[in-house]
Amino acid sequence: MRLKTFGKSDIEGKKVLVRVDFNVPLTADGKVADDTRINAHVPLIRGLQDAGARVALISHLGRPKGSPVAKYSLRPVAEELSAVLGKRVGFAEDCVGESAQGAADALLPGEVVLLENLRFHAEEERNDAAFAKALAAPFDVFIMDAFSAAHRAHASTGAVTDCLPSFAGPLLIREIEMLSAVRDDPKKPFALILGGAKVSDKIGVIENMLDSVDTIIIGGGMAFTFLKAQGLGIGKSLCEEDKLAFSLEMLRRAKAKGVAIVLPEDVTAASEISESASVTVVLASAIPADQMGLDIGPRAVESFCKALDGAKTVLWNGPMGVFEAAPFAKGTEAIAQQLAKVTKGGALTVVGGGDSAAAIAKFGHEKDVTHVSTGGGASLEFFEGKTLPGVEPYVIG
Repeated sequence: MRLKTFGKSDIEGKKVLVRVDFNVPLTADGKVADDTRINAHVPLIRGLQDAGARVALISHLGRPKGSPVAKYSLRPVAEELSAVLGKRVGFAEDCVGESAQGAADALLPGEVVLLENLRFHAEEERNDAAFAKALAAPFDVFIMDAFSAAHRAHASTGAVTDCLPSFAGPLLIREIEMLSAVRDDPKKPFALILGGAKVSDKIGVIENMLDSVDTIIIGGGMAFTFLKAQGLGIGKSLCEEDKLAFSLEMLRRAKAKGVAIVLPEDVTAASEISESASVTVVLASAIPADQMGLDIGPRAVESFCKALDGAKTVLWNGPMGVFEAAPFAKGTEAIAQQLAKVTKGGALTVVGGGDSAAAIAKFGHEKDVTHVSTGGGASLEFFEGKTLPGVEPYVIG
């Protein structure tokens, strides 16, 4: 899949509206706690500055429900971006109207302003055409660079493209290139690693990818639904009772297609989730009735890693356990390490955003894989085979 991008003549000296994802965590005193998402857009911003564009950035932050909420203001993000760029970034009190118009008109070539939170207006999430027109009014060009918002048909990702000449930014293009290589043309053998809490979150991915994968590795909370579906006792482990039949059907279909399904042979179990929890390693068939599985065990780590040996393409979506707590982090850390190993051996490895991205970053391997997606929900929908509203306007092949 190829996307329409811009050249220097499209942006030089022009007022450029850029949709970014600055939905970053803030500390209690209103400072940016993690600037990963900010840094992801820096190459584009610097490139626009170097080309003499007059740059206005738009983003959402949190869920203010359609009206201004002080704690969701993007002002602290403008301050952080100023520090990252080493150059002052302006801030406008609104993303539409006189404030936005004045900020855009005041821009000199190479200058940058961040407009206030899009979601202070309910019209944003309604993909309102009039609001999109107001967003676009002060500008000459629109660039979409927020892959993590591309699965939402909002005014700043959808309707705005009807108002301005519109292009895909480099972050969006990189995401689509990497994710397309996995979804549409994976090199074999292809291994899919699924984890996280719920089978229901991954149904679309399993169904859409079943014809192209060779191996599906299932860990995390969702594994217990598959285990219970086969008649095993899972104690108090997470289980989606309404997905037991689906799990059995997927196991049947995978076997019929020659796809190997790898489930955990053992798990790390405890009666509570805490840093001081007393843990036991038990077979997946012998989880105590008063405990819950909270991570894969050492046998599962060995079998999961063995299943990844020799893989040429690997997609990972979902942690193997409650990795945020040290007693239940070993399985997820081991998968991160194995991905780094197979990447070094020449495999294309993609981490599908969300908790998986947070996990691989926590264990220091985000630079050791081919690509870490910036969009959890967007990447899931992409691998489900869905059309992303924030990508569709730029598809040229």
